[in-house]
This record gives sequence, C-alpha cells and structure tokens, in this order.
Amino acid sequence: MDKNLIRNFCIIAHIDHGKSTLADRILEKTGAVDPRHRQDQILDDMDLERERGITIKASTVRINYFLRDNNNYIFNLVDTPGHVDFTYEVSKSLSACEGAILVVDAAQGVEAQTVANFHLAKENKLKIIPVINKIDLSNADPERVKKQLVTVLGFKEEEILLISAKQAIGIDELLERIVKEIPPPRGDPQASLKALVFDSYYDPFKGVVVFVRIMDGALSIKEEIKFMQTQRVAVIEELGVFENLKYRTVTSLCPGDIGYFTANIRSPREISIGDTVTKLNNPASFPLAGFRKLKPLVFCGIYPVNPADFGSLRQAMEKLQLSDASFVYEPEESQSFGAGFRCGFLGLLHMEIVQERLEREYGLNLILTTPNVVYRVRKKNNEIIEIDNVRKFPNYNEIAEVQEPYVSLLLIIPQDSVESVCELVKYRRGIYQSSEYLGEARLCLNFTVPLSEIIVDFYDRIKSLTRGYGSIDYEFYNYFPTQISRIDVMLNGVVCDAFSFLVHKDKAYAKAKMLVERLKEVIPRQLFEVNIQVTADNRIIASEKIKPLAKHVTGKCYGGDITRKRKLWEIQKEGKKRLKQFGKVQIPQEAFLEVLKL
Repeated sequence: MDKNLIRNFCIIAHIDHGKSTLADRILEKTGAVDPRHRQDQILDDMDLERERGITIKASTVRINYFLRDNNNYIFNLVDTPGHVDFTYEVSKSLSACEGAILVVDAAQGVEAQTVANFHLAKENKLKIIPVINKIDLSNADPERVKKQLVTVLGFKEEEILLISAKQAIGIDELLERIVKEIPPPRGDPQASLKALVFDSYYDPFKGVVVFVRIMDGALSIKEEIKFMQTQRVAVIEELGVFENLKYRTVTSLCPGDIGYFTANIRSPREISIGDTVTKLNNPASFPLAGFRKLKPLVFCGIYPVNPADFGSLRQAMEKLQLSDASFVYEPEESQSFGAGFRCGFLGLLHMEIVQERLEREYGLNLILTTPNVVYRVRKKNNEIIEIDNVRKFPNYNEIAEVQEPYVSLLLIIPQDSVESVCELVKYRRGIYQSSEYLGEARLCLNFTVPLSEIIVDFYDRIKSLTRGYGSIDYEFYNYFPTQISRIDVMLNGVVCDAFSFLVHKDKAYAKAKMLVERLKEVIPRQLFEVNIQVTADNRIIASEKIKPLAKHVTGKCYGGDITRKRKLWEIQKEGKKRLKQFGKVQIPQEAFLEVLKL
C-alpha cells in the first residue's frame, strides 16, 4: 500500500456537538456500512454509550474512499469522546493521527472543550479542518459561529466548512478536503520497527489484543517483537486491521497503518499504553515519546458487596485498565468492607462510568466510598506526603502545613449569567484570573479553583445557572496552602470509615449537618436505636438518632395487672440494649450514593 494514499485523522469536539453522527455519515458515504442497516452511534459499541448518548472510549476504523482521481484512499478514522473527564482518550488518539476535524455546533458555538481540544491538536502539530455542524437546525446561526472560530481560534473564514451530519449535507466536500489537506503519514519502511501502542482490550480466546500505529519499519506475522518499556518478548500470532467494521487479517503493517496484533499475551499487566513495539533481532535505538501521563484527580474506594468476589473484581479491573489507561487502582483494606481497591479517576463522570462497566460487563455488585482529591501534607519534620486516602491523614500535632490541588477553570457562558456564575465560583473559593468577550453576548472566564469544590455537582450547577448554555473545562494548576478538617461518621460509637472525607474547615459544620440529615433519611430503621454522630478534628459537631422499630409486645395482653405489661417492656428494653451493643447497622448502597451528592 502506497503510504501517500493513507490519511489518519480523528474527530474532536465539545460533548454533544455531533462527532459520532459525523462518523456515522462518513462510514455510510464511503460504503463501510450498508444504509439499509443504518443506526446511530455505529462506532459506540458499549450499551452504556448508547444509553447516555455520549462517547466514552475512542474508536478506530479503517475505511476505503474512492476519489475522482481514480485512487483508492485508506482512511483511518478515530472517533473521540467530548467530555472533559475523557481527555486522555482524545490525547492518545491525536498521537496516532496527522489531522483532526474540529466540529462546532451551529447553535451552541465555541465551547470550553472545543478550545481545549483545539490546543491539544495544535500541541500534536496536526492539520485541523474546522467544521460547523447542525446547520439544518431552526436555531442555527453559522455566521455567528464563524466569527467565533475566526476571533477565538484564529481560523480563516474561507477554510471553515458548513455541514449537517444528520442530513448528510457537505459530507462529500469534507471527504475531499481530508484527502487534499491532511498530510499522508511519514515514516521509513526500511528503518527499525517503531510501533506506538495506543489501545488494547482483552479477548477471552486470543488474550490481549493490542492496537498499534506503525511509525517506522514494518510488522509481519510470526515475527519476534519486544515491548521497549516492559521488556516483554512475544511472537506475532495474528495481525490485522478493523476495516469496514469487520476484523480482517493481513500479512504485514507498514508505516502509517493502524492495526492490531495478538501474541498470546494472557496477562493484562504486561501491556502499557504508550509503549513502543520493536523487533527483537533489529531493535530501535530509542522508544517513541508515548503519551503524557495524566494524574488521577479523584480517588475513591471500590469494594465488592460479597467479599468472595474480591478475586473477580481484581481480574475485572485488570481487563478494564487495558481499554482505559487513565484508570488506576491499588489494593486496600477497610474496617467496614474488608478487602477492596483504592481507585483513581479523571473526574466524577469517569468514576460513574467505571462503576457501571464493572457491574454490567463483569456481573459485580459494588460499594463506592466518598470521593476525595489528593492533598499534600508537610509534616513538622519537613517530610511531604500525598494523601489520597483519609486514613493516611496524620495527627494534627504532626502537621506543619496542608496543601490542596487547584485547577485552571475555563468557563464559557452567556453574558446575562455572569453575576450568578461568579457568585457560585466565589462560594466555591474560586479566584478570578481573566475574562474575554467572545461576541454575541458570550464570555470566556478563567478562574483558579480548588479541585475538591468542583468534582461533585459543579458542572450541573453551571448548566442550571446558564440554562444549559454554559460549558466548562479544567486542568491541574498547582498546590496551595489550605485549612482542612477530617470528617468521620460514627454509628453507635463505631467509626464507619467509608463515609470519612476531608473538607475545608469553613465548610465542616455545614457538611456535617447535611450528612447526618441525609443519613437519617437513607439508613433504614433497625431493631435497635442508631445514634449517628459526625466528628471534625476529633470533636462531635452534629448528631441525629434513628428510632428503633417497635414491636407491640403487649398486644396479646388483655386486661390483668399492669406489672405483667411492665415485665414484657423491661424484657424488650434489655433485648434492644443487647442488640445495640452487638448488632451491626445495615447500611444500604443507596446511603453511600446519597453521600456522594453532598
């Protein structure tokens, strides 16, 4: 295959701007899918993606395109997610491409993630084709959006293409521009093999299936290869491409090709996303740069409801990490739930998706603890430790300073929502940095905000205050000194570590009050009284009691001396006292989910 006929590109955009719909139309126009079998979100193969209407994982497909010059071009198309929590998927997809189609909604215009993805593509030195989608909508205003693309992102007006992915308007012109403007891949087929590992998944029959982009050299069947990062040696057993939505085996892959191989690799731990594959007998002198590792921003504990499922949970996480390299985990023990894992995520939506995938795809029943961010603590002996688990938080007499992570927050909002949005950010301890007028009554605001203040419900609040027109993007900025209190929940005097979390000192009492009221609602009544107490810095600052279930023990007494009834009441009282001493409070999963929303 002549590499000058290959085009590797991805589709990037803000969430819900029409990436997956555009990918569907490209597949139909190039004949990769039969129009009679048309369905939405063809490349989104997870039920979870179809139910939520979002792309969670980047998907790659190879398609053939015949241009009027009688050449058969090979397109390697990558459809990427749009939510800020899945930026890692976008980042690694860009590393495997030479071009990107930047899609912008004709009604909503430039959003926060549009700007973030544009800069990611620029960092990777990709050719960007700007596209305004959904021009068929009644409220579309492509001229306004054109001005935004010119003023905010610096495009020229003549290079902006107007399309409707739903109605297939402008798709043919877009395909021709992909051929003319996106450069073919570079690479020397005679050089030592360098292949970038950018994705993988686990097949129960074939083992680990590894997706690679060939940068230099060629990869053939039955060759001995070496992973340069892990030093793992293997023999290629199957080599192929995902072409026209079907897996097709090939004998070799050349520079510019995106394909997959299997090599009888059974353990997911042996594969590292971003690794470089080379030949054993003619290795490359140095590996490829790989990907910039994203540090998890949110941590929580995941435990199986049934302790016997711990082994199954470990295997499920190993396989899940193959397809989601931004998900990290390590074993931990909890007094309340036993053996489990401490897991790191890029955001709260990422955490919800991982939980649902583990429960659906692997049939597990899980409990999640309260999410928290990573704090830094400088002890009085100048030792600096990172706290990703409340139980690691040292005693207050050992602490010299506590630092919490701040993020650079980018907000794009309507001008009439500025006052309410700024009030919200101020309440969340945000610090104003700058603002920029985007035209058409829209503003771009920049703040630095503590990460702990935005990981739970901040996005929903912004959407509410801006009537759905606001958008956010954030990235890690730095650590700054703060005052932190440790919140613990005691049920009948026993600390339930699953509810423990760290919070800013000024908000400790309000959080504690909300917490006891919510727990009183969601914890069912027991046969004994449940005393809920919340402590901050080892002081009880809020408490509630759940009355016990009452059994009518004197219902069978008809008349007679009152002492008979008193005797039964005393027996019942002693029984409840004993139950309270030895009984275990049953906490439903809903209680933990409700606490997440605080």
